Amino acid sequence: MAVTSLYVTEEPGVGLAEVDICTLEININYEVIPSIVCSVCLSFGLIYSFFGYRCFKMVMFFSGFMFGSAAVLLLYHKEPVLDTQLGKETKAGIGLGVSVLCGLMTMLVSTMGLILSGIQLGGLLSLSILVVIGQFYSLTPAWVPLCVILAVSIVAAVFILQWQKLFTIIYTCVFGATTVMLCVDYLVGTFVLPDQVYDMLCQVAPRPLCWFNWLITGICPVLSLIGVLVQWKFTGKGVSHREAVHKQQKKNSKKHRYRESRRGPQSHRQRMPPPLKRYAGDVLAPSYLQSLQERQMGTGSSSSSVSTITHTLIDFDFETGSMVPLTAASPVFAV
Repeated sequence: MAVTSLYVTEEPGVGLAEVDICTLEININYEVIPSIVCSVCLSFGLIYSFFGYRCFKMVMFFSGFMFGSAAVLLLYHKEPVLDTQLGKETKAGIGLGVSVLCGLMTMLVSTMGLILSGIQLGGLLSLSILVVIGQFYSLTPAWVPLCVILAVSIVAAVFILQWQKLFTIIYTCVFGATTVMLCVDYLVGTFVLPDQVYDMLCQVAPRPLCWFNWLITGICPVLSLIGVLVQWKFTGKGVSHREAVHKQQKKNSKKHRYRESRRGPQSHRQRMPPPLKRYAGDVLAPSYLQSLQERQMGTGSSSSSVSTITHTLIDFDFETGSMVPLTAASPVFAV
């Protein structure tokens, strides 16, 4: 890609005031892989801007994915030993693994994803404002922009936890609009906005923006505002990520209650005692019956009375649960 951007300055000695004229002469030869990546990012930026809240899980995943990627790249930058000893494939594999792991964590734990989204929202807003201010004023010392970015990020993270739907919509619109702005900046052939951020953080005098750079920069606030209105009034209306969680919990509780009803009430179930059985040896000895007869009824009682007493005693012994033979081996007394 060859880009020619001329800054023409007339000297004051000519008699005219100093004039800066930006002339853009574009001679672009696009490369295949960067162009494909730029096209994909442009599509994702538009989806984020107009349908971001409907894709809540996807937004949370990419929030953690980008955080993991930035953390790995910062580690490689601060540790040159890792950058030199590890091969390109190894570094790419480590970065991809960490990024996917962070993305899964933020997708499954929505609170963590919202916090990271708020931090990214504050960072994008503060960087955009600081780049514009840096065109007119000097941002020195270096801790001033860093403190501003940190403070705005913390405030945005607190706000997104308090008003989740509103600030999630704002985050998706701002992030999508920023992505579209950077893609247009690349396709036009300038791609100077990332350099502006780098110069500001490194305390280097920023290069003045031309009219087409200001025009590209204006894409971000305009598209963000349009995206917020579209999502709040149309695509995000009547949709809530909390309702989806509650519906899933209700579905799981219904399944649990259905399984419990199929099993039956466990607390009211009582264990029945085993049925009592008579054994062949559960008979009374004749001597015991005769002594009982002589003691209670006298010697001249009738045989019917003995039979009644015998049956009564046997029934009483059966109800008390005796299952042990009363005699070992005795002849059965028959009346």
